[in-house]
Amino acid sequence: MSDIIEKAAEALARKLGGSFPPTAKFVIPGEGTIIADADGVRAGEDEAAVTMTASAEVFRGILEGSVNPTMAFMSGKLKIDGSMGLALQLAGKLS
Repeated sequence: MSDIIEKAAEALARKLGGSFPPTAKFVIPGEGTIIADADGVRAGEDEAAVTMTASAEVFRGILEGSVNPTMAFMSGKLKIDGSMGLALQLAGKLS
């Protein structure tokens, strides 16, 4: 697991309060994938109800609060596949 994925998973776990009852996948191309579900946040390739894909820089900005997830999506920097309702729930937790 890359350092970027490990650090992103830790930061995401803090933002989500340790878990996210539906399953969400976060893809950072060239680095790896993070899964957030009822069991916690970890590196993984599990199936998910929503998948969010963005560069490491965009994810870092979202997790640090300098990038608004909704604006990243609207500008094409964040791609969403799957449930838009869950994506909105995540955006609320990550903002």
